Amino acid sequence: MKNKHGQQVKAATPNRLDMSSFDVTLQQLNDLLTDESGFYSWPTKHFHEVYPRIYVGNAFVAMNVMRLKRIVYHGIPASDTDHFDLSVYFEEAADFVEKALAYKNGKGKVYVHCREGYSRSPTLVIAYLMLRQNMDVHTALAMVRQKREIGPNDGFLRQLCRLNQRLEAEGKFWNK
Repeated sequence: MKNKHGQQVKAATPNRLDMSSFDVTLQQLNDLLTDESGFYSWPTKHFHEVYPRIYVGNAFVAMNVMRLKRIVYHGIPASDTDHFDLSVYFEEAADFVEKALAYKNGKGKVYVHCREGYSRSPTLVIAYLMLRQNMDVHTALAMVRQKREIGPNDGFLRQLCRLNQRLEAEGKFWNK
């Protein structure tokens, strides 16, 4: 198997998390992203519905003009590097997703994509779930990971950890 950076790895079986704790570490989030053997997986399809009416996928689907002919587009200039601050777009992306879902009297759909649908787009959807659905990072990440193989880079995971700390301090989680 390969890790999220495409390198061949074999890791020790990670300890699974105590999901009742809101104190989160980068390692705990990476443990949620791997299988029982510590391996990351690439997405098996071009897109997946990861939450009702929210789809995460790759650029292949986004380029299918016939499928997406009645689309409202919102671009975010993001690099998939550990040092890129994607968190400055969390609120903007969450607002867009929220408005898209409210379209047609709450029957709207949203397609969130990046090149592979593996790091940037799932990170933004996880942030949406935290900000608008009041989920902690464990719950949001596990929900998306259950529906699609994802692997946000460590920098994005750290940003989600910081968002988690902020939202916890503000008392925003419903599952506390």
